[in-house]
Amino acid sequence: MNAQQQPEDVYTHGHHESVVRAHASRTAENSAAFVIPHLLAGTSVLDVGCGPGSITCDFAGLVAPGQVVGLDRSPDVVAQATELAAERGVGNVEFRTGNIYDLDFEDESFDLVHAHQVLQHLTDPVAALREMRRVAKPGAIVAVRDADFHGMSWYPEVPELDEWMSLYQKIARRNGAEPDAGRRLVSWAQQAGFTQVAPSSSNWLYATAQQRAWQSRVWSERVLHSAFAEQALEYGLANEADLARIAAGWHRWGATSDGYFLIPNGEVIARA
Repeated sequence: MNAQQQPEDVYTHGHHESVVRAHASRTAENSAAFVIPHLLAGTSVLDVGCGPGSITCDFAGLVAPGQVVGLDRSPDVVAQATELAAERGVGNVEFRTGNIYDLDFEDESFDLVHAHQVLQHLTDPVAALREMRRVAKPGAIVAVRDADFHGMSWYPEVPELDEWMSLYQKIARRNGAEPDAGRRLVSWAQQAGFTQVAPSSSNWLYATAQQRAWQSRVWSERVLHSAFAEQALEYGLANEADLARIAAGWHRWGATSDGYFLIPNGEVIARA
């Protein structure tokens, strides 16, 4: 895919501090457990859409002395990931800026190519998977994991969270993205030419007082200050009063003593 053909993707979340902080809490254990059995010493890994690098650095520790490359389109986030690797003393990882539709690597370069919560934000996830397949060695693994927004469930009922879900769906789809990506991963992998596709799923659960406080604080900030808020206003899908109401609903849910929020994730291990 050349530069003229590349889709113009709009990242629904953006890179506000609240978003990057949430992404930095992700680890290989809590966000990529399905990949860990395949991360053997000496494995070369490309982590596409690596964000602040927390999962990528975990991968590097598991495959050392194998080399790991983290790729993201945001130079600021790449700089944060590079700083994290230095802080952790991880020497077998490097971070670069790049484009998932036009990876700057030769064919058949990596033993494992990974993307976490990336395909849901793309206008052409199948093209991205084809490009990931191109840079994977014969028999190598392409591993992807994405949430499924309409599969999310919570308790107690909070009308503002229903409003949040509706607004998120509208913004993401206005961006040409697919927020219910988790259920589509098998289909996308098949369309990308993979013949061996092993699906699985796993959840994130926020149901303790600490987890509720964290989830509600992060999302209330994102509703008010991140690209989500900017796009909601720009697209005419909400006004500032709407966003304030939704943020307050998140706080109200977070203050409950029995609140429960479940995020299902689809996963696929596909063979190149």
